[in-house]
Amino acid sequence: MSNEAVAPANIASYIDHTLLKPEASEADVLKVCAEAVEYKFKSVCVNPVWVKTVTKALKGSGVLTCSVIGFPLGATPSDVKAFEARGAVLDGADEIDMVINMASARANDKGALVDDIRAVSEAVHAGEAILKVIIETSMLTDEQKVIACEASVEAGADFVKTSTGFNGGGATVEDVALMRKTVGPDLGVKASGGVRSLADAQAMIAAGATRIGASSGIAIVKGEQGSSAY
Repeated sequence: MSNEAVAPANIASYIDHTLLKPEASEADVLKVCAEAVEYKFKSVCVNPVWVKTVTKALKGSGVLTCSVIGFPLGATPSDVKAFEARGAVLDGADEIDMVINMASARANDKGALVDDIRAVSEAVHAGEAILKVIIETSMLTDEQKVIACEASVEAGADFVKTSTGFNGGGATVEDVALMRKTVGPDLGVKASGGVRSLADAQAMIAAGATRIGASSGIAIVKGEQGSSAY
């Protein structure tokens, strides 16, 4: 956590430039890739069907390929999530953002959460990729958020992430601070959902975020106001 605002010139390196609309076309995806290369974003985050396309478009650029698993509901069996993650990594994904089983989280069932996350963690790490765990903060109490974060740590995740941006609500400074306090200094914390401006991004980073998921990345780095919910 830092009290110093990240300079606009450095903010791009925090941003996963995101396009997760189910109707996105190949032209849309390639446009996002070109933007990510131009602005030097950290990654491009897309649905699994586009991982090969993105990996090819970003080759040699230094921008990472990120994909989502069990998205946006998290309500698929753990072995299916692991299979989906394994395929995305084989297609070229450097990072995987998975959605937890929300029923387990709302039931305070830490053991079930650990099992769900670990199945994907093992698949992702076998391919030497990074795992971010979406806990969908808007659907959880503070106690449940803490349990989900603790389960993520225990299961070997590399990041915890606030939101999908598709199930109502989004990142808040309070949730990011709680997540950072729970996971400690070594895990990443990703703020996603509703981060639309430079001020939003700087506030999340000051609260402990080390990554920002946004489809308004260009507006953020330009100091403008984005319009997308994600």
